[in-house]
Amino acid sequence: MSQSPIRMSEEVREALELGLPVVALESTIISHGLPRPRNLEVARDLEAVVRAGGAVPATIAVLDGEPLVGLDKRQLERIANDDGMRKLGHRDLAPALASGASGATTVSATAFLAAVAGIDVFATGGLGGVHRDWVTTQDESADLGLLARVPITVVCAGVKSILDVPATLQRLETLSVGVIGYRTAMFPGFYLRSSGLPVDWTVDTPEQVAAVMRAQVALGEPRSALIVANPVAEAEQLDPALHDRILAEALQAAEREGVTGQAVTPYLLGYLVEHTAGASLEANLAAVRGNVALAAEIACCCAVPTDRG
Repeated sequence: MSQSPIRMSEEVREALELGLPVVALESTIISHGLPRPRNLEVARDLEAVVRAGGAVPATIAVLDGEPLVGLDKRQLERIANDDGMRKLGHRDLAPALASGASGATTVSATAFLAAVAGIDVFATGGLGGVHRDWVTTQDESADLGLLARVPITVVCAGVKSILDVPATLQRLETLSVGVIGYRTAMFPGFYLRSSGLPVDWTVDTPEQVAAVMRAQVALGEPRSALIVANPVAEAEQLDPALHDRILAEALQAAEREGVTGQAVTPYLLGYLVEHTAGASLEANLAAVRGNVALAAEIACCCAVPTDRG
């Protein structure tokens, strides 16, 4: 059997060996999601939130063809400041490793590498999903298919509201990916507390999430991800009326300008940031921080420390 190409930081490796709580973090938000120098500030802040919650942060990326689980100070700065950093999904990992490329990992790549490394909990902002006009474009995020195949718990604020949220929830059901609302009966709307769509199951504590995770393990194969849908705080959500108006304008602008394919998502997100005077970005970051804090609590509830003696 070939040795895994994944290299874990000493801190992450030791934590996993000792059964201590670890939370995986994606790196795309650092390299492609935020302007400099705020991107590096946010990256450090999110790792600090994990530590404050009693867990070890494991920010994931690929540098020079090597998948890294847990970044040191220099590596984190490189992800934040290198203009040549690629955006790597799960399908890009093998070519990146073979060619010695460097890139930040999306939800699908991060979830895959975290699961292979033995990390149970992953925190992110919003998942990808089924795109609007799917009937004609057949555009669906790789996040969904990958989450149907990896045993990891993903704490998120739902899926990006620029997507077809009802179709995404239906697709998750088809793929047998579990979805539970955290202290909510409604599926979150990324920037908003609610998408207007219900969830079938609600939990109220990190311990209850951990119990669901243990039940998944007890049931055995096949395994898939568990999505913990954690809404942004009401005081920090984007104004719903503003969100709906600007998103409608963004969709019209994208159609008018002929924006298609992979360019649609960054275009729409950028339009929202610009035309809400940055309010959508602040709501996004508030959601991410809340998800990271909850993920640390869940990881602590799941941890089973080993006795070295």
